[in-house]
Amino acid sequence: MTMSETTAPRSGKPTRRRRIAVTGFTLFLVMVMGFLVFVMQNVRTVEVKGNSMEPTFFSGQRLYMSRAYWLVGDIKRNDIVVAREEDGDIIIKRVYAIGGDTVDFYNIPEDWDITNGEYRVPEGEFYILGDNRPVSEDSRLFGSITRGDILGKIVIVGFGPPTSASAQSR
Repeated sequence: MTMSETTAPRSGKPTRRRRIAVTGFTLFLVMVMGFLVFVMQNVRTVEVKGNSMEPTFFSGQRLYMSRAYWLVGDIKRNDIVVAREEDGDIIIKRVYAIGGDTVDFYNIPEDWDITNGEYRVPEGEFYILGDNRPVSEDSRLFGSITRGDILGKIVIVGFGPPTSASAQSR
């Protein structure tokens, strides 16, 4: 009896167990790739420039911003957001008030006439302020902003080289 007579010939057809393993691994790789593409499209780093967010953030610090902020919760009071001003500058500020909220007299827009009464943030808009109020250029200067002006929400204080933008913190 020779060796070839004792072993069954292989038909070249993969076994059921091997097909399941290959399919499972392929599915896992597709899911990992999908996650990586999602993160690359929706998470960016921004670098703080300026001192208007001190003592929370300092110039040169890197932060992770999620453009898919709906995943980490809708924008609410005290969230830190990255927004684009009308002139195109990117800024980092804290949400002080949301649509329908009243802003106290110390933080109302500079062009607001107090004889009009209290300032109320228009529905669907956000009133943003820097944490370092004496030096911050924020909604007191340019008024409230819309959701379309918001580029993302800060989700993690990070480190490493910036990958997308430097945000003014003025």
